[in-house]
Amino acid sequence: MYPGAVRVRGRVHEAGGGVYRIRLQDDREIEASLRGRLKQQRRTGSRVVIGDIVTVGSSGDAWTIESVEERSTELVRRGRGGRAPKLLAANLDKAFMVVSAKNPDATVQLIDRLLMLGEASGMQSILVINKLDAPGAPEVEAIFAPMYQTVGYEVLSVSAETGVGVELLCQRMCEGTSTLIGPSGVGKSSLLNAVDPELELRTGELSRKTQTGRHTTVSSRIISLACGGLVADTPGFGDVALWGVAPEEIAACFPEFAGPSELCRFRGCTHVHEPDCGVRAALEAGDIFDSRYQSYLTARVEAEEAR
Repeated sequence: MYPGAVRVRGRVHEAGGGVYRIRLQDDREIEASLRGRLKQQRRTGSRVVIGDIVTVGSSGDAWTIESVEERSTELVRRGRGGRAPKLLAANLDKAFMVVSAKNPDATVQLIDRLLMLGEASGMQSILVINKLDAPGAPEVEAIFAPMYQTVGYEVLSVSAETGVGVELLCQRMCEGTSTLIGPSGVGKSSLLNAVDPELELRTGELSRKTQTGRHTTVSSRIISLACGGLVADTPGFGDVALWGVAPEEIAACFPEFAGPSELCRFRGCTHVHEPDCGVRAALEAGDIFDSRYQSYLTARVEAEEAR
């Protein structure tokens, strides 16, 4: 314990029940509570979440979080009922958007929603297609991988079961601070175990009745990998909806719209009905995938309804 009254910086590695596990700059770990005045501050979704950089103070055996630094990124989605944000983590460098080629089957709509979430959160997004060992998976991967590589995303095709592609995934995860995002049952915990077997994270099987995943990660925490990387491990979720993104900001979540939108006749073009729209011209020319454009239209409608 530090002698006397001290104030030191650290990163929140786990949060639950009003108690926060924090790793200090000297690699010590302490538990802290939230200072009274911070409980009154309004912040996105939660006052303090995993990944937050905080200053903690102590004048004895008890530690309190004195302040929270401005976040560089916020992984936030719409909460249940759509009335409040659900902040999952802060200050992450990149997000691995995990889907499974089979069981449960990946869809373009799901992948697009995950990638939009990453774009809106300001993080680098990497698409991970898991379960290549499943029957029929290579055929699915052969469709999705080239498609999203064309859009500009890095795509990692892997199998946590056989180890295919895990080495490259490990290289990416051992750089900086990241997270794995995707529905339950796609194998996020299995992938983490494959990257770092010493973790021994609990995994689960698909529900036989619904063919959807059971939640095996029930709380949010940051895991330290043996290679030095940090990974925010959060519960899986099936409903991926954006929070706080205005309709006119949705286009920015589609990187392939950037160039064509410069050719639009009108500033602030919605890319829906205006004449001389560069995005729709690129769509008609086959330079933008129709499925991606449909995902854009759906997201715009949802953003308008959320206002």
